[in-house]
Amino acid sequence: MPSSLRLVLASASPARLRTLHAAGLAPEVIVSGVDEEGVNAASVADLVRTLARLKAESVFAEIGATDTLIIGCDSLLELDGRGHGKPRSAADAVDRWRRMSGRSGALHTGHHVILGRGDRTTARSEVASTTVHFARLTEPEIAVYVASGEPLQVAGAFTIDGLGGPFVSMIEGDHHNVVGISLPLLRMMLADLGVAWTSLWSRDGAS
Repeated sequence: MPSSLRLVLASASPARLRTLHAAGLAPEVIVSGVDEEGVNAASVADLVRTLARLKAESVFAEIGATDTLIIGCDSLLELDGRGHGKPRSAADAVDRWRRMSGRSGALHTGHHVILGRGDRTTARSEVASTTVHFARLTEPEIAVYVASGEPLQVAGAFTIDGLGGPFVSMIEGDHHNVVGISLPLLRMMLADLGVAWTSLWSRDGAS
């Protein structure tokens, strides 16, 4: 039976929205105004968990609670113990890829879900982590890839579902998590809140 919940994605990521659409969900997108630069945490995993929570809570405060399900996410690539979001410049992206080439990193995505029903609000937070093994790139490959502009738009300076796909030799973990949202994890989080995944299928998405 379809849900009457208002489904909201608290993220500007086109990749997350495409992933949810492909899985049958049609969320409304409301972007939070969270200042990510001012947030600190003990680890990269804790940081993405915190940022996802802050994004979801910001949107929740903006639109209210009645019959609403809000999904907040944040992703960072951990390499050498540091978290890497979007590169600040093309030069930064080139430097990143020189360090990533032929190595492995962990892509962490924080997920925070807020469910508002009547006067009751419940929430869950989880982090999914996927090990990403990068191919060894040549300098011309790095230069051309960065010049495409794609690495500047995404956390970790790479995609697995776009131009960067051939530069990822293998992953250990959930593919969707690398894109920016772990569908299996999200399904379990929703089930814990009493929301069946299939109840969120849109008519267009499930047809």
